[in-house]
Amino acid sequence: MRLQAIVRGTVAAAAIAASVLLTGATPTPSPTPTPPIPDDPSDPVRALEYWLDGAGIREAWQTTRGEGVTIAVIDTGIGRIPTVFGDAVVGGTDVSGSGSPDGRSPVGAVDGDHGSWVASLAAARGKADGSGMIGVAPEADLLSVSIGFGAAASVPFVDQVADGIRWAVDNGADIINMSFTTNTLDWDQRWDDAFLYAYEHDVVVVVAAGNRGSGTSMVGAPATIPGVLTVGGVDQTGTASVEASTQGITIGISAPSEGLLGVSADGSLASWRGTSGAAPIVAGTAALVRSAHPELDAANVINRIIETALPVPGVTDVPDPLYGYGLLDADAAVSASVPPVDANPMGDLAEWVRLYRRADAAPAPEPESTPVDVEPLPPADPPSTAGSPLIPSAESLRYGTLPLIMLSVPGILFGLGVTAAARRIRSARKPSTPAA
Repeated sequence: MRLQAIVRGTVAAAAIAASVLLTGATPTPSPTPTPPIPDDPSDPVRALEYWLDGAGIREAWQTTRGEGVTIAVIDTGIGRIPTVFGDAVVGGTDVSGSGSPDGRSPVGAVDGDHGSWVASLAAARGKADGSGMIGVAPEADLLSVSIGFGAAASVPFVDQVADGIRWAVDNGADIINMSFTTNTLDWDQRWDDAFLYAYEHDVVVVVAAGNRGSGTSMVGAPATIPGVLTVGGVDQTGTASVEASTQGITIGISAPSEGLLGVSADGSLASWRGTSGAAPIVAGTAALVRSAHPELDAANVINRIIETALPVPGVTDVPDPLYGYGLLDADAAVSASVPPVDANPMGDLAEWVRLYRRADAAPAPEPESTPVDVEPLPPADPPSTAGSPLIPSAESLRYGTLPLIMLSVPGILFGLGVTAAARRIRSARKPSTPAA
């Protein structure tokens, strides 16, 4: 089993790690086998690359090594290391505003080596004698698109990513690898068009799920964008990594993320971990699939990778939030018979945008009004003859004087009656005087 191969590779790696680190439906047509590649499994560095056997990569090399496929690495730049990349890097650009025009100068004091580590896992050439670090697709071409994280760039990050994707597509990328996360589920709307642009041009987009050890408890964008192949991480035994991976329903495949090797921008060998390294292992596998089956579109390349994944013991429902569809099996992805699909199994971004993004409101139509004929008003009454305001008129007598008299007279009479009654009462109470 592939898991047993992983364990065997781990034991061999542990035995020599110290010395190395101290020194630096319709069956798919079967591809034509390729000549043997210079590969010395007993080389100390190659022995540390346990994933070459554990993920079936050495077996896949019997069929293809990625020739004719281009992988764009959108990261901190691929260092100029002739002994590692040779003529692998066929183009590049900087979208950070801080790197060199060819995208090869490391961007960022902290993360400057990150892009070189990623690229070496995907497509390092290895030495002619079969020693030294070798990538998953050692005959694939590379594009170096340098970006900067945080203060390492003068351009907003969302713009860097969008510009980098478009440049990669326009310059021949068949696969785009993005080993970073934003730690948020949502993403800027500017990424909608950029990722759709990649999909419309038949590009496979591979992204890292993120790492708990770096504060990512759940997958974040771009790993949440429909259509991307999100990669989770496992340790040397095929168990989901606690620190060097995360979880989420968008994970599609799992690959080694612990005990990894990478070549730094200065050519030195580094030990590292994280789904940043698991992603280029999968991107390299996608290059092997595209090289062996150039007739397949991006959706079917992704489908072959997830459909041929090794099942994880104890996991019954897929995709699983830790493992996705299972563990990467590069040999099966290249050689197995897999029925074709009509749509990307990782989702449809165009449909998502249609459902969840508010479309620009169209201008409200101008209301149409129909003129209405209105009958003319009757002529106004002629003005009355002007008179003195001191002389009462018939109208003032009718509506003013007469009502006033009618209301006032009873009141006056009532008041006089009350007064007379009061006088009589007082007279009756006054005592009489005796006669003299």
